[in-house]
Amino acid sequence: MKTFDYVITDEVGIHARPAGILVKEAKGMSSKITIEANGKSAEATKLMAIMSLGVKKGATVTVKVEGPDEDADAEKIENFFKENL
Repeated sequence: MKTFDYVITDEVGIHARPAGILVKEAKGMSSKITIEANGKSAEATKLMAIMSLGVKKGATVTVKVEGPDEDADAEKIENFFKENL
């Protein structure tokens, strides 16, 4: 399992547009991706679960990637966070 922490820099936090793109990215990967924030966790393939985390600017999220291609998938997801959130 690969994990990384990321501090959200987007002014609005994790909102609908980037969350929707994140779901599409995660669904195309063979690894299971989980996002943890505010004492809750959500699978990255479930839009409403991600939105229910209520992640605001400045919050730290922990992303867990587990599966056969976890190294490559973790790198892709981390790059996604840096570019979009």
